[in-house]
Amino acid sequence: MATKRALITGVTGQDGSYLAELLLSKGYEVHGVKRRSSSFNTQRVDHIYQDSRIEESKFHLHYGDMTDSTNLIRIVEEVQPDEIYNLAAQSHVQVSFETAEYTSNADGTGVVRLLEAIRLLGLEAKTKFYQASTSEMFGLTEGNTPANELTRFYPRSPYGAAKLYAHWITVNYREAYGIFASSGILFNHESPRRGETFVTQKIVRAAVRIAAGQQKILLLGNLDASRDWGHAKDYVDGMWRILQHSEGDDFVLATGITTTVREFAEKVFARLDIQISWSGTGIDEVGKDQNGNEVIRIDPTYFRPTEVPFLLGDASKARKLLGWQPTYSLDALIEEMVTSERAK
Repeated sequence: MATKRALITGVTGQDGSYLAELLLSKGYEVHGVKRRSSSFNTQRVDHIYQDSRIEESKFHLHYGDMTDSTNLIRIVEEVQPDEIYNLAAQSHVQVSFETAEYTSNADGTGVVRLLEAIRLLGLEAKTKFYQASTSEMFGLTEGNTPANELTRFYPRSPYGAAKLYAHWITVNYREAYGIFASSGILFNHESPRRGETFVTQKIVRAAVRIAAGQQKILLLGNLDASRDWGHAKDYVDGMWRILQHSEGDDFVLATGITTTVREFAEKVFARLDIQISWSGTGIDEVGKDQNGNEVIRIDPTYFRPTEVPFLLGDASKARKLLGWQPTYSLDALIEEMVTSERAK
């Protein structure tokens, strides 16, 4: 049997690096697309080159950008992938309010560029396409109920809106051109490789530093925002399963458990033997340790112009048709993130 060849955009990110490891362990030849940067940005995948179990010819990196169609077409033509996983994005919701045009271009129109590459190169019958959709497309869910594949979309950020366009254009190319094009509507997923500006990693890093006496205060925004948090390793397994399904389709991946930012912070600090108690209300609310020291404060600059107060996913379809289910609990995820951060 010929070796399967996969192309991963956003390979240097959290999900891209875990997916590359997973596919290599399954015998794939993996090609990753990375953006050119003035500083090294491959730290999440550098270890792959040192892994003696992986043949040198199995992992390749290409320079590319989701805003450059000719570049993407060239890469797809050169690689001739059996599977494309589009994980590249400007993925920070708060930042998308400040970079709305770029977010729309990279996260929305960028998907068209990849789908057009498949179509223009005549790869409709060969190449399967995975689009990384997001729970941020749901935005405001009615009645704070679990969202599934049939739930109405109501994005509340430029990021969510751009991803919604990308999601529907993927459906359109599936129906118009017969491309095996699928979307995974992924709820929040974290790991020790999560970027430091995302709230979970921000909390973990600050808590570890506070416990070590290297930092005094953690500044947060909306403590009551509630999210469905899982581990990135589980979710990249779901991505792979989606492209092994008998036909292109859309699947929600989620744990089915929601936790507030406040509760997440309490769990992280508790893991470091710091018990948080709260006082005050609104933007004046503070979190104190057992010695009465303020360690958490509210900073209004971290509030979004339009908030998404609640996200909870229903992954019943993926469980039934793909045999997918999360293996990490939230406590196990926090344990891994804290342990990794303390080791640094």
